[in-house]
Amino acid sequence: MKLHVGCAMWTHAAWSGRHLPHPLAPRERLRAYAGWCNAVEGNTTFYATPAPETVRSWAEQTGPDFRFVLKLPRTITHERRLGDVAGPLRDFLSVIEPLGPRAHALWIQLPASFTPGDLDTLAGFLRRLPTQYTYAVEVRHRAFFEDERWRTRLEQVLGQVGGPGGAGGPGGSGGAEWIAFDTTVLFATPPSSEAEREAWSKKPRLPRRTRALTGHPVVRYIGRDDPRLTVAGWQPWLGTVSAWLREGRSPTFFIHTPDNANALMLARRFHEEVRKRVPELEPLAEPVPAEQPTLF
Repeated sequence: MKLHVGCAMWTHAAWSGRHLPHPLAPRERLRAYAGWCNAVEGNTTFYATPAPETVRSWAEQTGPDFRFVLKLPRTITHERRLGDVAGPLRDFLSVIEPLGPRAHALWIQLPASFTPGDLDTLAGFLRRLPTQYTYAVEVRHRAFFEDERWRTRLEQVLGQVGGPGGAGGPGGSGGAEWIAFDTTVLFATPPSSEAEREAWSKKPRLPRRTRALTGHPVVRYIGRDDPRLTVAGWQPWLGTVSAWLREGRSPTFFIHTPDNANALMLARRFHEEVRKRVPELEPLAEPVPAEQPTLF
């Protein structure tokens, strides 16, 4: 039984010398991060398909159990809006092949302008995807959260996706997951820092959703710069994630804060708090200290 936790990136200036050794060569940064967390969001792939040697380096720096949730390039999701994308999709899938099982889920983040009227396009796109990967879809249009008809229809579209494990649900990996993107804590009270004000201007204000559709739920939880508020805000998730684990699901939980200064420690703390509720959960490995001990 494992819970995978992680952050939105594996390198951050606020972590250098504090949590991660400094200096670190670029090809060692992911390895150091992987000593703290066992998953990471692949946000950089949204902006461009990485070079093959870059992906090979990612594989070399991580163990086979490490999880990347990789965002499909924006050319596919935002510019071409899932239409006429065979070429860029083929290029992307070819490049990430060296990751093997580390490519835990391919993340289809759709723009807020993607409406219920576009669901047939999504269904057609998902039907054409190779079945050796699992998929996770993120929608931001409020109709999917506020109208039962469209929520049900989206779940039906996601449930029709094939997968390496057959049918979806606790025991299988078939079906595409609906990513839970929780910004409720961020918007609970007015922002108190420049980073929080920027997050308010960019993040969607959506209701919390805790329903898992498959055996591999993915949560993106956005907290606050004050760690106490972040911890207080994730309390409802502790019970949800614990229940998923007991049902045989394999969740991945990502911690964001507007400045991300404490995200590494918070991700590990979330894992520890779930483990208090589910003692059989396998612990995370101990991270390497930022300051390497000397012999003298």
